[in-house]
Amino acid sequence: MKLWGGRFTKPTNKLVDEYTASISFDQKLAAFDVQGSLAHVDMLAKCDIISHEDSTTIAKGLKVVAKKISNGEAELTQENEDIHMNIEKLLIDEVGAVGGKLHTGRSRNDQVALDMRLYLRDALVTITQLLDELQHALYQQATANLDTVLPGYTHLQRAQPVLFAHHMLAYVFMFQRDMERIIDSWKRVNRSPLGAGALAGTSFPIDRHYVADQLGFDSVIENSLDAVSDRDFVVEFLADAALITTHLSRLSEELVQWSSAEFNFIELDDAFCTGSSMMPQKKNPDVPELVRGKTGRVVGHLMGMLTTLKGLPLAYNKDMQEDKEGMFDTVETLKGALALFAPMIESMEVKKDNMYEAVVKDYSNATDLADYLVGKNMPFREAHAVVGETVLYSIEQQKYLLDLSLAEFQQFSNAIEADIYDVLAPKAVVNARNVAGGTAKNRVEEQLKQADALFASNQAWISKKAALLEELAIEN
Repeated sequence: MKLWGGRFTKPTNKLVDEYTASISFDQKLAAFDVQGSLAHVDMLAKCDIISHEDSTTIAKGLKVVAKKISNGEAELTQENEDIHMNIEKLLIDEVGAVGGKLHTGRSRNDQVALDMRLYLRDALVTITQLLDELQHALYQQATANLDTVLPGYTHLQRAQPVLFAHHMLAYVFMFQRDMERIIDSWKRVNRSPLGAGALAGTSFPIDRHYVADQLGFDSVIENSLDAVSDRDFVVEFLADAALITTHLSRLSEELVQWSSAEFNFIELDDAFCTGSSMMPQKKNPDVPELVRGKTGRVVGHLMGMLTTLKGLPLAYNKDMQEDKEGMFDTVETLKGALALFAPMIESMEVKKDNMYEAVVKDYSNATDLADYLVGKNMPFREAHAVVGETVLYSIEQQKYLLDLSLAEFQQFSNAIEADIYDVLAPKAVVNARNVAGGTAKNRVEEQLKQADALFASNQAWISKKAALLEELAIEN
């Protein structure tokens, strides 16, 4: 007999059991369900809704159940539908009928909303820790390559030379925005829905704020209808995750390109590559390729959740069971990608000479020739045309700008003098970008200091939240 089966005259159709049960995936919530139940039963005793003796018995039983589930000793059944009903059934088996008092003053509707917030709160801390590790790996490559010059690209065409450190720091700041979004989302995740009941609250004199405090929440959700039907926090996380994986995908694309023979700018460590079953010479960048590929599934989960919610009336509807698998998969996909990326970036070999050779053999210093002429009082548009003609001539002569003689330069403008060779040298071109945020070495050093300050702030937040979760963890 179902725990809710009193009103029914016949058993549930087996196909319905199979179709509606969520225990195959929501068992991930087991530890969080017990954590919430412990706080709830403590509150029931505090408010004299059940006796302290019953509360103690239930709490001890819940810890035994949690341990059995963790050790794989508990049988979680499809007949009991979800993790909440499975735990309640296991509790009753453990402590007897008194276990049935646990559900006093709450519904599975506010219970699942609570569990998901507890689960996601835990995931946010792990994800920020992994983001921090990736940022530091990029930062380390930046500090090791403050004098490494490579071509910068627009439209995947060589544009202007930049420091490799500058390129790595672009990703540091990109992932910093992701870090800030995750941190900011905490205040919307960390609110307690428990006490909202099925949709309208409960007639029992419960203390919602006490439970919220016990679970480390910042506040309770003000409206009971909103508390059980809100999945904005899931959508927000999925959106944040979609952006993080999109950023990982962009970096993956560059790693794939740079490690090809055509670029040959980097070499990924063997530990992060695979071979071909047919071609013995192959070394394939499978990790960045797969991260690039998995981005689509994360974006898909976001679209799926938005589509599920768009037509739902208040309050809870069974459609909302679809909120979990996409969230669980996104958390695991994102954690897996971030955990791989930090050591892969840290161990990658940067081929400095190849990067420099590429810069020497292109026309990415053409803008500096134009700027040089502007400095000689030539209007920029006129300078642009002069340099365009100079580049065309160089291409026809199969030369680069630094290969031209002074006489060849002066065919296009008498304003060009012998100092042009110093101006067009790769490192001079880089260091000429001496503006805030530019690629000049001293500006990149400024960015490293800015990153240091951001890291300190990030780590303070991570340490504080990790300590909170450790303090709240179930003690067996």
